[in-house]
Amino acid sequence: MSNGNRDDLASNYQGVWGGRVGFGRHPALLAVDFLQAYTRPGAALYAPGVVEAMNHAPRLLEAARHSGIPVIHTNIRYRGQNQLDGGIWVKKAPVMRAMVEGNPDAEFCPQVAPAADELVITKQYASAFFGTSLASTLTALGVDTLILMGCSTSGCIRATAVDGLQHGFRVMVVREAVGDRHSEPHEANLFDIDSKYGDVIGIDEAIAQLKSSSL
Repeated sequence: MSNGNRDDLASNYQGVWGGRVGFGRHPALLAVDFLQAYTRPGAALYAPGVVEAMNHAPRLLEAARHSGIPVIHTNIRYRGQNQLDGGIWVKKAPVMRAMVEGNPDAEFCPQVAPAADELVITKQYASAFFGTSLASTLTALGVDTLILMGCSTSGCIRATAVDGLQHGFRVMVVREAVGDRHSEPHEANLFDIDSKYGDVIGIDEAIAQLKSSSL
């Protein structure tokens, strides 16, 4: 079946997907799963794209801290025997069973480790909203815009972006501060997020926005 010039990706989406939501008045930064499993060479989850994101993330984190907006981090921890609290996900992806207390791969990357006064949300699944208090916490803080950095673009970033939208938040994904283990799923998911679930923005734009909204 011929679609004429609409076989071209940009033409196909133009005027249908890719609208802008923009920033609201009260942003928060969410650092998703910046854990050493993704940055330690030799680790099963090692992702060069996350290492690259780590080169940019501290700059964004510092800007958020300086602006005075809420900064929240997520990690993954399984505490049940045989990671029972990981349910079907750890059966689908047994590599996630490494996210247990005492495993260095489950620790935060030191470059973006939480400050003492910053909240850490512990999750068991891809979305930072699933089974956690994140939505209630953001609402109580008056947050209307969620700025995302972390990993992985195709997993926890995408799931959190979708749920963020569904919980009523304006989702901003900072391109340079998110990463994946391969460029193809990374780019494909940024495309989907930017088309349907939030705005994918550059780090300079994000930092400029933070400076303008300093508390």
